[in-house]
Amino acid sequence: MDTARVVIDPAFRIGEADRRLFGSFVEHMGRCVYGGIFEPGHPSADRLGLRGDVLELTRELGVSVVRYPGGNFVSGYRWEDGVGPVGDRPRRLDLAWKTVETNAFGLDEFMVWAREAGVEPMLAVNLGTRGVQDALDLLEYTNHPGGTYFSDARRQHGVEQPYGVRLWCLGNELDGPWQVGHKTAEEYGRLAAETARAMKLIDPGVSLVACGSSNRGMPTFAAWEATVLEHAYEHVDYISAHTYYDPSDGDRASILASAVDMDAFIDEVVATADHVGARLRQRRRLKISFDEWNVWYQSRLQHDLDRRGWVEAPALIEDDYTATDAVVVGDLLVTLLRHADRVGVACQAQLVNVIAPIRTEKGGRAWRQSIFHPFALTARHARGTVLRTEPGGPSHDTKRYGSVASLSTVAVHDEEDGALSVFAVNRGESPVTTELDLRGFPGLTAVEHLAIDAGDATDVTPRRLDPPRLDGGRATVRLAGPSWNLIRFQTPR
Repeated sequence: MDTARVVIDPAFRIGEADRRLFGSFVEHMGRCVYGGIFEPGHPSADRLGLRGDVLELTRELGVSVVRYPGGNFVSGYRWEDGVGPVGDRPRRLDLAWKTVETNAFGLDEFMVWAREAGVEPMLAVNLGTRGVQDALDLLEYTNHPGGTYFSDARRQHGVEQPYGVRLWCLGNELDGPWQVGHKTAEEYGRLAAETARAMKLIDPGVSLVACGSSNRGMPTFAAWEATVLEHAYEHVDYISAHTYYDPSDGDRASILASAVDMDAFIDEVVATADHVGARLRQRRRLKISFDEWNVWYQSRLQHDLDRRGWVEAPALIEDDYTATDAVVVGDLLVTLLRHADRVGVACQAQLVNVIAPIRTEKGGRAWRQSIFHPFALTARHARGTVLRTEPGGPSHDTKRYGSVASLSTVAVHDEEDGALSVFAVNRGESPVTTELDLRGFPGLTAVEHLAIDAGDATDVTPRRLDPPRLDGGRATVRLAGPSWNLIRFQTPR
């Protein structure tokens, strides 16, 4: 059996675990909105049609921030179609997903849903087919108290107080040729800077996210970020990153090591942003908004798009997730935490039905997928200061990423209540006996050990194992291969 050693010390600080790291994403795509969070007539729905069972699961998931309304959808969206009396709203063609958008659910309904779910809204503006003025009109509608055309329109729609949205995306994936309104880096960089500058004239307190590359594999990756930030660096607060990992080819060793790619992606975006900041003599360092990430069986999407015409809310990429996928998601969360000093926002895409931790039946039940569990447990227990860990242990070969460390770990220490949570992922096929060196935390007691072992089952809940015993400030745990693990300790208060 392989062995490893992990030193965990309160002095090895990375940064605080920002609650915005546990975000999600609601797009007008497939059944995420219609039949997902919104289904009038459902037994659990309220008077607005918001599904109560989905709201309950969203709260249990621990979601902190939700990005809306896209995604590709936003690049052709008229936000004013989704406010005011529902009976007056137009039906539109959505070019992103080749569907008919009824606009029965829009901005005002989303803001009610966000309040009920207890999440912070993260809104995206359309910089594909629209631009600066549209972004200003939307910001006036949401954030200005009153006395102007759009703020008074909000009040006429029954919302007296401004929504006060603090977090905004300046478009979506505009480097992608699939995007309606696709732009070059030079075009988008100028537009993003102009939009950001104008938005902060209305509300200086907003935080703005510039579009980074759609993924690390784009031919313009890094050059896109550099050019965009040459224009927009001083006006924005975040640069975005998106990535999905596809298990369709059956290469289990590589998919389990997906976090290796995410880790490199983050480092490269940080390096690019810091280079531009240094060249522009900027003392402020930008953070990353990793506002789309997940496991996604991408080969299924084109089949879904090609097999029907223009319809309302068809089922799209409603993937059934396995325990292996849950282990990957848990490891991606570990990677985001390990970069807590530079990743300030992260959104798993998406929340309901569309590559999602929550699934629903029309008129029926809602349930948790396997990937629900590592997200919910990490969101619940990763509170406080993220600590760097340096696991020494075995490695193994993968086809996609070469030799990778079998063990991936991070720890989070909550100084207020004395809790120490260790997240450990064994990416390899062999079990690893792991010694946790905890001498920097005298008086600890082990509270619990939860684990998800990779397999083919889709109905997966974490197994409760015996917590490790501490001897001289050391605890030994057996990590099955492959598996995601949460080992919790407590300091006497």
